Amino acid sequence: MRLTARIWVDAYLTRLRLYDIPAFVVAHGDDTAGAVLVKLNTLDGQAACYQRSFDLMTGQRMWMELSAGEERDVDASIAKQRSFDPDLWVVEVEDRAGRHLLDEPGLAD
Repeated sequence: MRLTARIWVDAYLTRLRLYDIPAFVVAHGDDTAGAVLVKLNTLDGQAACYQRSFDLMTGQRMWMELSAGEERDVDASIAKQRSFDPDLWVVEVEDRAGRHLLDEPGLAD
């Protein structure tokens, strides 16, 4: 059984808080089935956006970089995604060291 988007986002925000990494929901998507994008803002004008993907070779879910570069370009990429998916969640993580914890066990589920 897969977690709902709302439960996953709440758990992710809690995990980030445990590491003292600021994060907040920029766009609240569908509680049950909304997809989730994670924007990593390194607070230096740069950012990256990650989306969950499914690896057909291994059958595993993983996080893939959707876009990276200047923050305004990443924001434009996110806006484009939201324009055709109103159920999309966007979580913004702010960390100068570039930590997002998406590579931690359990976050691809």
